[in-house]
Amino acid sequence: MISGVKIKPLLKHCDDRGFFAELLRSDESLLEEFGQASLSMSYPGVIKAFHYHEHQDDLWFFPSGNAQVVLHDLRPHSSTFQQTSTHYMGEHNPILLLIPRGVAHGYRVLGENPATILYFTNRPYDPKNPDEHRIAWNNEEIGYDWTTKYR
Repeated sequence: MISGVKIKPLLKHCDDRGFFAELLRSDESLLEEFGQASLSMSYPGVIKAFHYHEHQDDLWFFPSGNAQVVLHDLRPHSSTFQQTSTHYMGEHNPILLLIPRGVAHGYRVLGENPATILYFTNRPYDPKNPDEHRIAWNNEEIGYDWTTKYR
């Protein structure tokens, strides 16, 4: 596990009408402060990777579809510097994933359906001073193999 990454399993309260689940509460201290909530949808097979932030923490949730989420620690003073971890998230594994600033992140949509990501940040996006630093999905230093191995 990458240092500083947190996972919150979601508790679903189910009945004959469907289910209810709390995602994020201010008393959980997953984010130091709340900045913005955003929603995005990607089609099957799409890879959105990599990027990182210097000042922003992300908290990711996939309410529909499934994704292979890849994290790579770029923080030189971290105990997990240059380590990579993979997390499977979505309908089949409903979790929140906290991605600390300085950790590169991206995902690939798995299966035959689109995936929707809902994410929260500790600060709002500033188009005049964007805290978005891009790294190619196939960056050789990260060296992540995005192919499905067990078909």
